[in-house]
Amino acid sequence: MSERTRLAIIIGSVREGRFGPTVAAWVARRAEEQGRFDVDVVDLADYDLSSPLPNASPKYAGSDYPRPAGLSGLTERLDAADAFAIVTPEYNHSYPASLKAAIDWHFTPWTAKPVAFVSYGGAAGGRHAALHLENVFTELHAVTIRDGLAFANYFVTWKDGKPQDPAAADYAAAMLTQLAWWSEALHAARASTPYPS
Repeated sequence: MSERTRLAIIIGSVREGRFGPTVAAWVARRAEEQGRFDVDVVDLADYDLSSPLPNASPKYAGSDYPRPAGLSGLTERLDAADAFAIVTPEYNHSYPASLKAAIDWHFTPWTAKPVAFVSYGGAAGGRHAALHLENVFTELHAVTIRDGLAFANYFVTWKDGKPQDPAAADYAAAMLTQLAWWSEALHAARASTPYPS
């Protein structure tokens, strides 16, 4: 892939007082430092995800399945992405309803594209949420990245917008390197052979 990877970093929580934008901004800086990504930070709080979900999956309803008009901007940004980094907290051992709604309103943007997970929470660092998301994105024919990021007890381990663990930047670099590799490989595969549906 000659051009840079279009990376959508998705802030999954829309709650007031959420920490997701801080985490997403830090990941975006790490991605920009690598020089391999055009970064688009997608904040789900900017979109109305309150519309009732469809009774049938868009997979089975055809490509013209109607989405709420307020999601058109989100749809365009997801379609344009080559790769995704999902920033999620852990709520009750899983991920936010806002993130599930955004995923369920969109079927094809994830197909044959890589997805990395950046989670945060208490002692588990949001790992339960990331594990649940792995199952969801596998169903959507995405490729999940093994090396994600999990920030435990973020409320005491982050200061001035960054994690205090000196190894965090190296972990982020490893995740982003894998994400770029998979993005280039899958982009080439999609270009040469349509993904079997």
